[in-house]
Amino acid sequence: MSDPTPFAERVLDVVERIPPGKVMSYGDIAEYLEEGGPRQVGRVMSTWGGGVPWWRVVHADGTAAPGHEAACLAHWKEEGTPLRGERVHMRQAQWLGDHQ
Repeated sequence: MSDPTPFAERVLDVVERIPPGKVMSYGDIAEYLEEGGPRQVGRVMSTWGGGVPWWRVVHADGTAAPGHEAACLAHWKEEGTPLRGERVHMRQAQWLGDHQ
């Protein structure tokens, strides 16, 4: 696997700063960085996201990445992330970055 791109490094840096019990959507991260979009952030996470708290990055509706639902739910419960059923309660759990 190649080294992360500069954009990927910036995405991973943001993900590392999301506090336990909080989440950002793929689009939130792109908006925070003022570059890319949800798909580009998703590509970074699928390629290089294994070393960061990847479960804190969710779809805008609070759902986990496909195939990772059970692992995300376990992490969310462990961290006390606000939930609505088996998805994140975005209004309560959303983190918009250091300057929110």
